[in-house]
Amino acid sequence: MTFQNAVLLFLCLLINPGILSADVVEQSFAFDHEKIATLNPVPGTVITKDNVASFSHILAPKLVDLISDEFLTITTGDAISIATHPAYIEATKQYIDTTELGDEPGIIRNYVAGRPFPREPRLDDPRAGDKLAWNLRYTYSYDAGEVASFYWQYRNIRHNKIERELSFYASSLKFMHRHVQEPVPSMPKNPSEIYHALYLKVLAPPDLRGTQLLVQRLEDDTKQEQVWLYLSGHRRVRRLASGQTTDAFLGSDIMIEDFLGYNGRIMDQKWTYKGVTWVLLPFFNHDEQPLEEVGQQLDGFRFIGFHGKGDCFPNATWHVRKAYILEAEPYWKQHPLSKRRYYLDTQTMLPVYGHIFDKPGNLWKVAIAAYSHPDRHHPSNRGMGVPIIDAVSMIDIQAQHCTTLQFKAILPEKPFGETDFTVQALRAKGR
Repeated sequence: MTFQNAVLLFLCLLINPGILSADVVEQSFAFDHEKIATLNPVPGTVITKDNVASFSHILAPKLVDLISDEFLTITTGDAISIATHPAYIEATKQYIDTTELGDEPGIIRNYVAGRPFPREPRLDDPRAGDKLAWNLRYTYSYDAGEVASFYWQYRNIRHNKIERELSFYASSLKFMHRHVQEPVPSMPKNPSEIYHALYLKVLAPPDLRGTQLLVQRLEDDTKQEQVWLYLSGHRRVRRLASGQTTDAFLGSDIMIEDFLGYNGRIMDQKWTYKGVTWVLLPFFNHDEQPLEEVGQQLDGFRFIGFHGKGDCFPNATWHVRKAYILEAEPYWKQHPLSKRRYYLDTQTMLPVYGHIFDKPGNLWKVAIAAYSHPDRHHPSNRGMGVPIIDAVSMIDIQAQHCTTLQFKAILPEKPFGETDFTVQALRAKGR
């Protein structure tokens, strides 16, 4: 660039700094087709213990070990871009560089909408991990959604059998920082300043039927999340203490804190950015996968199944994507984990793959969330601009056990209101 051109560019940015900001935002949500095409194996390639060494450069290290130990094979698929909803991208452009971190962990100022910190993270930035954690917290997902059919299986890997199966109904609602579904940007009645609420109800088996869980994530991260459990056998609501969110939920391999990748306070973890990588992750078109019938789906919907050792791994294709490596270490000394390591997909900011380490620092669990393009999933999800979660696996490597989840995530037929996610609603639904 000549000196004259550099001066002209500088003057243009002074007059219209949004030019550079728009480029930053576009890059933040970009899908590098050219780079990915050079790295992605031929679709249909099956990675096994015999050829895994040839693909180790595009696999998370612990995943290489699992494939080598014959826990699973991976079949590669076509690379697919899942463009984020335009409303979220425009909000990111509008409010770029508005959001600021406070001096203490868990403090964020001036966040309005969009991706809080869209600029590429830097290893020399000591707060890069905090910024990615907030991007994860405020990533674009449904303003409101439901999982009309939701199945959990508890699987014994050694004996290759399902020990228990549960079915759920689930729903969620964003009270604040809404981007698409009215009312935007916030629900009008929210005196407690709830950011996001999650509701679960057990439909089967009979001994747990009617058990309900309500989680309210508050906007103020310095305040504890509010979690209530409705026990159907006692017909009463019990408030859960913060420490109980790290207990196994209903005897599964999943903690309440594991929900949505991380369902805790940002301030309770030390977040560290460990760099960028290009790795295989499970993104795909739902209608191109081997599907199975589960339950009675009147609309003919079929689910992603599982394969591998103990049938613990989503049976869907993976392709190369750009990911940030983010680690979270609990400050609480009694926490059962020493750290979590997330592989955050950069286009969506979703924690698609992760490692969970026990107190001594040994690998304890592997977490996998498999996502479909919304236009190739349930008809109600077309044009959503957000990946649709299809299946989740939490594999306890040490205990040789796993919990698998299958979802039919859809837009709710009727809009949710604030009163649908209250303790009073738990009692009413439990009668």
